[in-house]
Amino acid sequence: MDGARVLTDPLLVERLGPLRRRVRLAREAIEPLMLDAVLISHAHHDHLHLPSLRQLVGRPPLIVPIGLGRLLARHRFEVIEVAPGDSVTVGALRVTATPALHHGGRGPLQRAHAAIGFRVDGSTRLYFAGDTDLFPAMSDLAGTIDVALLPVWGWGPNLGPGHLDPRRAAEAVVRIGPRVAVPIHWGTFYPAGLSRLWPRPLERPPLDFAAEVERVAPACAVRILAPGDALALD
Repeated sequence: MDGARVLTDPLLVERLGPLRRRVRLAREAIEPLMLDAVLISHAHHDHLHLPSLRQLVGRPPLIVPIGLGRLLARHRFEVIEVAPGDSVTVGALRVTATPALHHGGRGPLQRAHAAIGFRVDGSTRLYFAGDTDLFPAMSDLAGTIDVALLPVWGWGPNLGPGHLDPRRAAEAVVRIGPRVAVPIHWGTFYPAGLSRLWPRPLERPPLDFAAEVERVAPACAVRILAPGDALALD
């Protein structure tokens, strides 16, 4: 955006524990890029993945929730810690941390770290929600966002707390009022054997989200991007 390259929560491997990538990663879309910043929403291993961060050319600065700086500094990353409301300048962009409602701990037995989202302001105003459920301050974004990247599912047949499903993600669209919504966090990874054990198609969540947005917020255009697709922010 506006000459700055920003990457969010990169997971650049074919498998992570029991999870498998459904479509091979288009590395040529990422490897040559000199990034200006990487936005990390929380500490879960599928969002803060150290081996993936080590693959990035030039070790770009990481903008992370407060509390993660010590972990990342041990691995010699440049780290900028932020809390909701804090802003960082990235080239011509202003990146501001937003609240999120999600358990951001590194593991189930470790203490919770904060989870955040980000708004990125330039000639386009973009909101990356990270992982979150609905939260009251989401309404503070109303009328100020052009493109909202909203999670609509996860990697299994059920969702735990702190996530948006298609219906609740459509409610987020109602609260925020973006011009365009892009469903994310669906269908990329799945547990080995899930496609046989789970009869519901893995592609269903974004379609359900689009249908629900059409019902409750028809002024918002939904753009469903398959892996490798691009959306021009013009």
